[in-house]
Amino acid sequence: MKKIKIEIKWAVIFSLVTLLWMLLEKLCGLHGKYIDYHLYLTNIFAIPAIIVMVMALKNKKNSYYNGQMSYKQGLISGIILSFIIALISPFTQWIISYIISPEYFPNVIKHSLEIGYFKTIEEAKANFNYKNFAIQSSIGALVMGIITTAIAMIFIRTKKN
Repeated sequence: MKKIKIEIKWAVIFSLVTLLWMLLEKLCGLHGKYIDYHLYLTNIFAIPAIIVMVMALKNKKNSYYNGQMSYKQGLISGIILSFIIALISPFTQWIISYIISPEYFPNVIKHSLEIGYFKTIEEAKANFNYKNFAIQSSIGALVMGIITTAIAMIFIRTKKN
């Protein structure tokens, strides 16, 4: 447990940042009045997500490895971090779906039908629901976390002279 203490801490921080981002989206109207912009603007979350991942890896390097971390050590840390975030994601998504923005799914279903993205309400409901988003958020966290780590570690690793 002590070995992954930093990863657990940063997984919680990542989840809190995610919740704050979703609250910001809701307050800006992206889950309601301006839902047609949501598809594009929600992707900006990649910026704080990458920043949190890089900060976590740097924290691991400096606190656990005393400033000397190999690419492999960082990659393993990032994979563990991504896995923990993926495990927490269904709970984070539950908070988003049922507490922060319970109107999101009805609004996005209605909007997707209006613009012809889906032909029937059944198709839209099959796509826009808690279960589907919980699965997508877990898989997305794992995949994007590993990709982010693999790239970030090129720059964060301790280079040999």
